Amino acid sequence: MALCLAVMAAAVFLNVVLRYGFGSGVAASEELSRLLFVWMVFIGATAAYPMGQHMAFTALLTPLAKRPVALKAMSRLVHALVLLSCGLLGWGAWQQVVIGMDSRSVVMAYPTALLPLPAFLCAVAIGAMSFWNLLRGEVIDLGHESEVE
Repeated sequence: MALCLAVMAAAVFLNVVLRYGFGSGVAASEELSRLLFVWMVFIGATAAYPMGQHMAFTALLTPLAKRPVALKAMSRLVHALVLLSCGLLGWGAWQQVVIGMDSRSVVMAYPTALLPLPAFLCAVAIGAMSFWNLLRGEVIDLGHESEVE
């Protein structure tokens, strides 16, 4: 994620300097930034999920904190819904990957399948983690509520 952000920032900064300072720019900078941003978002979502920072639904589960049986049942339902969501996301993203295999980006000429690919990989990874949590009957950690100052 840090590498994606660093390359994105450098490309955009270089493009701004060239555009306003010298009247020209690097056309590939916009395409590269978009591609890296998409990858960065899905890498971040995948990394956040096992820590309970993404798709945890703690607001729905907090009222059940003192009812362990209900909390466990609702956690299983949440894991199943996350798994279903990942299945739908993965299916749609894979269709876009297949469509993009025969197509190239306008400026950099990379296969446009690289844009939906991180969504597919993220769906597979989060789906696998959610499936594992569902099999184990893992109760969702409620320690990740938003903090209010």
